Amino acid sequence: MAIQFSEKSESAIQGILPRYPTRQAALLPVLWVAQRQFGWISEETMELVAQTLGLSSAYVYGVTSFYTMFNRKPVGKYHLQVCRTLSCALMGGESILGYLKEKLQIQEGETTPDGKFTLSTVECLASCGTAPAMMINEKYYENLTPERVKEILE
Repeated sequence: MAIQFSEKSESAIQGILPRYPTRQAALLPVLWVAQRQFGWISEETMELVAQTLGLSSAYVYGVTSFYTMFNRKPVGKYHLQVCRTLSCALMGGESILGYLKEKLQIQEGETTPDGKFTLSTVECLASCGTAPAMMINEKYYENLTPERVKEILE
C-alpha cells in the first residue's frame, strides 16, 4: 500500500497552498509537512509530494537533496545538529561535537543503536553571537559548554 498524508497533514497542505502563487512555490513548506509526518523524506515520500503538487519526482528530489534540512534517511528521536561554521568553531563548537561523539559513541551522520539520538553537523544555525550553538529537533541551544550539553541530554 502506498503512503498517504494523514488528515492533519492534508489539512496543513490545504492551508499552505493558497499562500503561494503556484504549487511549485509551496514545495518547501509541503516538504516540511511531509517530514513532520514521516520523520524523513524517503523516495516514496518525494513521489507523494510530487503527486500532491503536480511536480515531477525528479524536481522534488533535486530540491530535497539540495537542502540539508530535509532528512533523506531516518533519524533518531532526538536529532542533534551542531553548527560547524567559523563563529561556532572559534567559540568551542569542535569541543561540543567531540563531547557528543564521545558521550553518544557515534560519529557524524550516525544514530545510536537504540534509535534515540542522531548526530549531524550543519553549516549555520544563525546564532553567531551566541556561539557555539546546536539544534535538537526544532529547538535551539546556544552558548554551549560540554557541561551544559550534558545537562541538556539528561
